[in-house]
Amino acid sequence: MAELRAHDAGSCRKVDDGMARVFQLFGKRWTGLIVAVLLPHPLYFADLRRAVPGISERMLSDRLTELVSAGLVVRDVQAGPPLRVSYSLTEAGAALEPALKKLRSWADKHLPADPYGSSELRK
Repeated sequence: MAELRAHDAGSCRKVDDGMARVFQLFGKRWTGLIVAVLLPHPLYFADLRRAVPGISERMLSDRLTELVSAGLVVRDVQAGPPLRVSYSLTEAGAALEPALKKLRSWADKHLPADPYGSSELRK
């Protein structure tokens, strides 16, 4: 274990600005899962809701709005009838795939199989 030093304000490490921005967005429940289910292909709102069990329509709408604002997701309105809205990842959103795969691999190795009763989220 690393040796502890006496507290001194100058020796305190601060959170990296980039990490702070990442977790400001991805620290919110559901955000990472939404991006993960959009990796293979665009989905309609109803399909997204079914793909992320337990998320409410309101929460899904809020998270998608945040992801669109962050430039990670594109909202495509298709004229009807019926009017349909699909969501897909931008280039920046798709660039998260390697990081998400590494997180999945890490979780498989280091986290209990079903710590929160969420095995249905892995399907």
